[in-house]
Amino acid sequence: MTLPSTIPGPMTGTAGLPGRVRDALSGVKGVQEKQMFGSAGFMVRGKLCMSARETGIMCRIDPALREDLLARKGCRPMTMGGREYRGYVRVDAAALKTEKDLRFWVDLALDYNASLNETGRRR
Repeated sequence: MTLPSTIPGPMTGTAGLPGRVRDALSGVKGVQEKQMFGSAGFMVRGKLCMSARETGIMCRIDPALREDLLARKGCRPMTMGGREYRGYVRVDAAALKTEKDLRFWVDLALDYNASLNETGRRR
């Protein structure tokens, strides 16, 4: 089952990295896709779980895992406006060549999302 895309243009369908993420999330209930910061943002349970563009993905992760994750190939801190966000990381597309590589990050983001309450804080 492929999620209907709310993003017009080249991000629709299953081509490219956004399509691979869309496919990986296709079995998850309540996923909503939204255009965010030039990427396909994937909301799960009303909270940003991850986003994707051709150059890589951004994942919302448990901040306690951040330092270990940053040691992985292609993973780097999420920065915006000069500020680092401890609960998010970016992963370069080159580090996501196999479905196993992508699945690691998708599952990590989904696991953390499941630990959040309605306000987006850990339970």
